[in-house]
Amino acid sequence: MKRFVLMLFAFLFVRMSFGQNFFTKDVSLKVDTITLHGTLTIPDKGTNVPVALIIAGSGPTDRNGNNTQMTNNCLKMLADSLASHGIASLRYDKRIFSVMNDPNFHEDSVKFDDFVTDAVAWLRYLKKNYKFTRYVVIGHSQGSLVAILAAQREPVDAVISIAGAGTPIGQVLKKQFATQPAFVKEKAIPIIDSLSRGYKVSNVPMILLSVFRPSVQPFLISWMRYDPAREIAKLNVPILIIQGNHDVQVDTTQAMILHKAAPKSKLVIISGMSHIMKNAPLERRANIKTYFDPDLPLNQELVKEIVSFIAD
Repeated sequence: MKRFVLMLFAFLFVRMSFGQNFFTKDVSLKVDTITLHGTLTIPDKGTNVPVALIIAGSGPTDRNGNNTQMTNNCLKMLADSLASHGIASLRYDKRIFSVMNDPNFHEDSVKFDDFVTDAVAWLRYLKKNYKFTRYVVIGHSQGSLVAILAAQREPVDAVISIAGAGTPIGQVLKKQFATQPAFVKEKAIPIIDSLSRGYKVSNVPMILLSVFRPSVQPFLISWMRYDPAREIAKLNVPILIIQGNHDVQVDTTQAMILHKAAPKSKLVIISGMSHIMKNAPLERRANIKTYFDPDLPLNQELVKEIVSFIAD
């Protein structure tokens, strides 16, 4: 009976995708006083395969690429797709999920470097507890810079940037606000300039509180200190830079800036791919609508490029 229960338990954690088996395992890791949670996905070949640490983008994003406002499962799909091609992965909830319900949590205590610390800790966890053949970091959006910085602090075999900015986030925000109505842009630009210089802004207009509320300003200041192009130039490992030309959040120019800073990197511009790594119309409203579709599959050229790069 005991053997039957164990077999049933194992069966429940096996998934079939593209004709290949893999299993998932919930894992946790304590960083300072915070317990992080993630999912380790391992192909049926076991751990004698490469592994990728998948780092989520901006906002309160979980291990699957979702948040409280939208569900698209892009990171879960990426992990499953990699496993179907014999590549393991570990993806994790951002630390905000571990502290958001803590009455002692203060948003102004979060810094950008905390995300880098978490990524480094997960890399060390993988190396300490498993014997994979290669260790790769994949950073999506904001996670691109996190991956670059983590690779500076913990040795890896390769870095993959997906939809990552090539300029400091202050410049990216300015470009985004440039498309907003004049009265919004005129109020936002001075705030961005102040934060970029390291100074908080006390009087934030109501319309901009969701982006520049006082409690999030220390995080933005710590993020704005980094120039992604300058940081990626410090790496001495193979780098793959992927960008979709239907990304309405980060344009292809950003990928080209990263590629210019790291000329030995491989740059891939994928036609029709959106910010969440899926095919989408270029028209903004229709594009954003796909962010809420958990059944829309990943762009297959993306998967092919990543698999080929890791296999090299």
